[in-house]
Amino acid sequence: MALSPLNQRRWRNFRRNGRAFWSLIIFSVLFGVSLFAEFIANDKPILVKYRGEFYTPVFNFYAETEFGGDFQTEAIYRDPEVQCLIDSGGLDQCFDDPEGIIEEIQQGTFQAEGFERGWAIWPPIPYSFNTSVDRPGAAPLPPNGQNLLGTDDTKRDVLARVIYGFRLSILFTLIVTGAASLIGVFAGAIQGFFGGWLDLIFQRIIEIWSATPSLYVIIIMFAVLGRSFWLLVILMILFSWTGLVGVVRAEFLRARNLEYVRAARALGVGNMTIMFRHMLPNAMVATLTFMPFIVTGTIGGLASLDFLGFGLPSSAPSLGELTLQAKQNLQAPWLAFTAFFTFAIMLSLLVFIFEGVRDAFDPRKTFS
Repeated sequence: MALSPLNQRRWRNFRRNGRAFWSLIIFSVLFGVSLFAEFIANDKPILVKYRGEFYTPVFNFYAETEFGGDFQTEAIYRDPEVQCLIDSGGLDQCFDDPEGIIEEIQQGTFQAEGFERGWAIWPPIPYSFNTSVDRPGAAPLPPNGQNLLGTDDTKRDVLARVIYGFRLSILFTLIVTGAASLIGVFAGAIQGFFGGWLDLIFQRIIEIWSATPSLYVIIIMFAVLGRSFWLLVILMILFSWTGLVGVVRAEFLRARNLEYVRAARALGVGNMTIMFRHMLPNAMVATLTFMPFIVTGTIGGLASLDFLGFGLPSSAPSLGELTLQAKQNLQAPWLAFTAFFTFAIMLSLLVFIFEGVRDAFDPRKTFS
């Protein structure tokens, strides 16, 4: 669908803002890569061929018995016995000397009756966010060829946790920011357009709600209901929507007596049409100006709660939990550097993008 002339001008303005445009490209690449985290960092193969059939462990559960093993539990694909069973087609010799048989298969010298070679395609990083790394030494372990960013204090690969944690933080931020913005814009528009007692009552409610200590409420709710991703999303939305109300309310209070609004009323245009079709686009610059603060505040809020131990479940890949580990393990500077640069890059890119969007919607802004 073709863009309108107004939106074409906005897109041209955004593209001419080099910092915002390249930030959008870099962020899109990073976020796009993180969306396929299971194919990049995982302790399960992407694709397995066993006895002429194909299996996709990334998507499906397969018991060890599927590959000739003894247990009904999910196959541990990094176990030498399971790897030998896959490579050899399920031969019983794998239970005696799996590593020796794997070496012979790789060298092409293995011969046995019923032997049908299989194979597995592994992700580039053979660890998920909760996989324990098999490396000698006391955790946290420094970076090397096996773990490019080292391990944390429970021997989990830091790079894998950063990839999963980046995706989780961005998805959490997009959901909270989108929902909170819709609620805040609607509430501010209603207040500013109608004014009077409605505005007065809403303002008192918002003042009381804004004064509520959100951190304590979240901690109490988690203690009662348990920690979960969607509960945290709902609680963050409940305490984030007030951020845009004041900005949108002020813009609607200013615009409701302008000539084009009076003309629309005189023509019999409905209130909702006037508010969201005619007035809201003129209030978008002020709204988008405040948007980076909501985005960074949401990411900071999630990281703070995880840092304090009251955020996402302990099993979740959390950048805030990585920051806590950096504080507790000062002898492992790679943890601190990883956490700092991850947050710095993520927040900088988002702020630059939203600044470009804000300037693109501002008719007074042009770029050469």
